Amino acid sequence: MPIEIRLLAWACLLGLVHIIAASASGLQQRGGFAWAAGNREGETPQVTGVAARLEKASKNFFETFPIFAALVLACAAIGRHNTAVVLGAHLYLWSRVVYLPVFGFGVPHIRSIVWVVSIVGILLVMWGLFIKILPYGT
Repeated sequence: MPIEIRLLAWACLLGLVHIIAASASGLQQRGGFAWAAGNREGETPQVTGVAARLEKASKNFFETFPIFAALVLACAAIGRHNTAVVLGAHLYLWSRVVYLPVFGFGVPHIRSIVWVVSIVGILLVMWGLFIKILPYGT
């Protein structure tokens, strides 16, 4: 199995971590387990602080993840396993791992830098998809 597919699987796990972190952090502010188990009709109560930041981090992750996943799967489908794809997948995953706590703790400038690194990762995967370069590991 190519490393970029493994990194995609880890990114899927990270997506689940985002969902759990965002929902668990805002649970008490929204009314606890009674609210979570209810039918949730009407407006969802807003959260503040760490819970709000974790929700925004999760939303941001799920804005970029489909693009990353599509590109990695396209590379796998056509056998484009090269240094740009592997490096890009690593940059995306590890920057997104860092992004969650950085956003959660509210570190503004570092958060933006980490986000840019994840976008560079996506662009590298895209470049590796379209540009024929040396295969990874040669």
